[in-house]
Amino acid sequence: MELEQVRDLSKRIKNNISRVIVGKDNVIELVLVCLFCSGHILLEDVPGVGKTVLAKCLARSIKCSFKRIQFTPDLLPSDLTGVNFFNQKQGEFVFRAGPIFSNIVLADEINRATPRTQSSLLECMEEGQVTVDGDTRALESPFMVIATQNPIETQGTFSLPEAQLDRFYMRLRMGYPSSEEAKAILDRFQLGSPAKDIPPVADIEEIVDAQNSFSGVIVSENVKNYIINIIEMTRNHDKILLGVSPRGSLALMRASQVMAVLKGRDFVTPHDVKEAAVPVLSHRLILKGHAALTARYSAEDAVSDILGSVSVPTEELPVG
Repeated sequence: MELEQVRDLSKRIKNNISRVIVGKDNVIELVLVCLFCSGHILLEDVPGVGKTVLAKCLARSIKCSFKRIQFTPDLLPSDLTGVNFFNQKQGEFVFRAGPIFSNIVLADEINRATPRTQSSLLECMEEGQVTVDGDTRALESPFMVIATQNPIETQGTFSLPEAQLDRFYMRLRMGYPSSEEAKAILDRFQLGSPAKDIPPVADIEEIVDAQNSFSGVIVSENVKNYIINIIEMTRNHDKILLGVSPRGSLALMRASQVMAVLKGRDFVTPHDVKEAAVPVLSHRLILKGHAALTARYSAEDAVSDILGSVSVPTEELPVG
């Protein structure tokens, strides 16, 4: 798929979602960046700000399979991945696929499931496959997990382990609407939810083609060095205990490539890297004890501090 076609595809999906979601254009764009990067999203925010609605609108905008899973403490790994059961008519064991065998999976309140159940997503999210009773089955592309969690209510929840967090491409927050946006929401939803009526504006083939279109986006040596300097600073920051892994640096580069294309360029600038850095990197950090206990200082603040301290390279326009 040509890069111009990718931009058009992004605009179609974004405009479609914006018919329901009010005033969150930046969040919608980051969701699309994550989709084109073949990544997964952690939507972390208080209840009622539209996390689940956003996930459903994305799925309805694409003609693909979609499943919503309500995570609870009694949810078992087999409830996600599927199970082999004995079919008496056939006289043999038959595999019954779980809801994870969908293109877009909404893992609602993911932190309410036990670590055992959470860990069943690791193979799915990293390798795009599921292993049950020794048999490995590939998941259909595109495959995307959109998980939600409430950071305020922690009773009866299980914190996501670092290995699980690192599988998420981005952590996003919706945030409360402004007064004008809140009024627009009341007007838009007065007669019912418009999410039920939005039509699909893209199909699976278009998404897969778009996902394979970014390898040729130019990342100069200066920009690569800028990315590495940011990553290394996360490993040497006085308030950060655990910095970003090589998986995180690759994610930052790829997200920057997609952002460049959505802005009409076939090359990455330092500004693309800065825009992608906070949602891509912040959830991959562990703050040191004194910083982690300070509510006024977050991982997002740490990434912002790093972006302010790392020197920005001079942009070099590609020749030709």
